[in-house]
Amino acid sequence: MRGGRRCAIQLFSRLISRALSPTLTAFAFKTIARNDRSRVAGAKPNPSRGGTARPPPSPIRPTPPMLMQTNQPAADSTRRDFLGRSLAASTAVALPWFIPARALGRGGAVAPSERIVLAGIGLGPRGQYDLSVMLPEKDVQFVAICDVQRSRRESVKQKVDAHYGNQDCVMYQDMFELLARPDVDAVLIATGDHWHALASLLAAQAGKDVYSEKPCGMTIAEIQALADGIHRYGRVFQAGTQRRSVNNFQYAAQLAHSGRLGRLHTLHASVYVPSKSYAWLAAEAEPAPAECDWDRWLGPAPWRPYHRDYVAGGWRGHHDFEAGGNFLDWGAHTVDLCQWANQTDHTMPLDYEATPTSVVARYANGVKLICDFLPTPFGDRAPQYRTSTGNCPVRYEGEDGWVETGDSGEIALSPNLVKTCHRQFAASGIRPVGHGRNFFDCVKSRALPVCNQDVMRRSHIACFAAQLCWQLGRKLTLDPVTELFVGDDEANRMRRRATREPWSFNI
Repeated sequence: MRGGRRCAIQLFSRLISRALSPTLTAFAFKTIARNDRSRVAGAKPNPSRGGTARPPPSPIRPTPPMLMQTNQPAADSTRRDFLGRSLAASTAVALPWFIPARALGRGGAVAPSERIVLAGIGLGPRGQYDLSVMLPEKDVQFVAICDVQRSRRESVKQKVDAHYGNQDCVMYQDMFELLARPDVDAVLIATGDHWHALASLLAAQAGKDVYSEKPCGMTIAEIQALADGIHRYGRVFQAGTQRRSVNNFQYAAQLAHSGRLGRLHTLHASVYVPSKSYAWLAAEAEPAPAECDWDRWLGPAPWRPYHRDYVAGGWRGHHDFEAGGNFLDWGAHTVDLCQWANQTDHTMPLDYEATPTSVVARYANGVKLICDFLPTPFGDRAPQYRTSTGNCPVRYEGEDGWVETGDSGEIALSPNLVKTCHRQFAASGIRPVGHGRNFFDCVKSRALPVCNQDVMRRSHIACFAAQLCWQLGRKLTLDPVTELFVGDDEANRMRRRATREPWSFNI
């Protein structure tokens, strides 16, 4: 009898869902069928880094008991009576009897209760590329885009609607309106560097899981605030350092971990030649806010007059908008990969010293990290690396051999390893397919993604320390526990920047 009543209730709920919008249907099914995703499994508050724990604000939602009680028959009702009342109710609201297979999770479709509702904030060229490899995921439904530029909002909506064959993608100019939606589970953030950390924190505070493009913050202090906030709000976070999820980079790390290279002694991470620019482009008339909200585009960055190049990607190279003097453009990837190969995700190098062609850092275990400056990173990368291995190359050297790889998928090896190791993978280091899948799986399981907030924190701080060493022109020593520079007040002051009112990291 109980089984029959449960089936009837489920049938009635499905019939009612036909009268609701797809968003409300998914929301109702998720409320009934899956556990609340408000906390990471096993995550605990971190008072030493995040202050007192406090739960993220969340809208009032109907609980499964509330929904079930709405249609629960009286104890003395018969199964036939209950079904009769259910069918009568469905007739009264003129619901059709046809239930789409998609709503039931048939025909290869994923049931609404198992779909991740995804939205995007600030999706330019890179963000739209990320989205293009996430849209095919059958258990992900992209529902909304927020961007301060009308052209980018409309571009994303056009792509999303074409993919789903409808007109359902909602456009927002104000991200707070998007973040207020209770049906959104996760957000893809691909704004300019200067918005990454704050947008990610605001999303986490609103109860959303976050996939953020790198670099994930502008300073050491922003990275610390972001990692602490993700812990405080119990969210799932994935940094967009996708090469950890690409097979040739995984294979190179496995060679280092397995002992095939012998004891590691040197790691090489390719980076751009660092630079700094404080110049302003010539002022232009601001567009109408509906076309491009310049004040919101600036956000926490210092004010400066509008120029069309900034909002078209020309913000790169400008100190106020780009993290770490372009050091983190590749460094966020390559230093992260070296951290992984060295099995030091829990720490970071201690000493940093600049040379004319690199920054040399040293770990407590004696391993040396060399951040090589490449004058032509997208051209000839010799002599530091083999150009054939592709962009973002890394090399791991041990007492018994070495391995080098990059975005082309090629594996270059020391002569003693050539005959016994793979030499080529069909890979593209810029494609985040596996990385996005890892994120979505963790949204469901509440496990930690491969590039979670703590992994990101240490690899990013190592990059900032190396860049500050270059900028100051002197050796720096970093305490990996306190994340402070030892005996250098100036370097410690440069760990943070002021933010423009009313934007603040005191969230």
